[in-house]
Amino acid sequence: MANLEGKTCLVTGATSGIGKEIAMGLAKMGATVVLVGRNRERCELALQEIKAEINPAMEDKRISYLVADLSSQTSIRQFAKQYTDAHQRLDVLVNNAGVFLAKRATTVDGIEYTFAVNHLAPFLLTNLLIDIIKASKPSSRIITTSSVAHRGAQIDFDDIQFEKRPYSGIKAYAQSKLANILFTKELARRLEGSSVTANCFHPGAVRTSLAQGKNPWYYRLIWTAAGSFFLSPEKGADTAIYLASSQDVNGITGKYFVRRKQVNPSIDADEKEAAAKLWSISEKLTSM
Repeated sequence: MANLEGKTCLVTGATSGIGKEIAMGLAKMGATVVLVGRNRERCELALQEIKAEINPAMEDKRISYLVADLSSQTSIRQFAKQYTDAHQRLDVLVNNAGVFLAKRATTVDGIEYTFAVNHLAPFLLTNLLIDIIKASKPSSRIITTSSVAHRGAQIDFDDIQFEKRPYSGIKAYAQSKLANILFTKELARRLEGSSVTANCFHPGAVRTSLAQGKNPWYYRLIWTAAGSFFLSPEKGADTAIYLASSQDVNGITGKYFVRRKQVNPSIDADEKEAAAKLWSISEKLTSM
């Protein structure tokens, strides 16, 4: 097991599922871990569960949380300031939070919800925290949760928010996961020559609360029933923990991983022009 003592890690979507297991794994390696969730009660519950697992006999002050609504750009900006005001370094950023919506919805910023949370939130948060990430020597890592669902997807730059074409939850989710890979590749290109690496991964088909929440009851029922066939969140978190901690990936950047192995993503995920165009659109949508 790697030793992450002295390292600070930030994990979004950390109150349940893969995110909580990523946070747990990093904490077990000695890292200072900051959980991010949108509900204070769920953050507190996850915090206590992780602390109990790490050190049942005493309080572990290395583990803390901050509340942020990743569907709101104002909340993301406030959260980023909170983090930089309270911490001096950020060695590992794990952009893990994600949603799947069966019906189209928009955020408080008027942006299609899936694209906003799954892509624009990590784009904005990463850019807001990039200075502290770069300053965290000797090196730091940015990890984003993508999915095999990106295969077969394309970015429709003429209708990226499903304003003209019929909305499909599956297509919106797949597009956002393709965006995660394009973002990672363009980020890695922009960070060339720095001590920061950026990679993404597919966690596997994992039993999580991804399709819960805003979806109709029948979606939630199907998702729950299918859960017995999925991987456990602990297994789904394994590749992220590996990317955050292993010396095997020192200096490796802009790659897509599945089960700890580099895997070629879809042809569309390797389009440099699409990655640059997505970055430009994302800057405009987040006023960066």
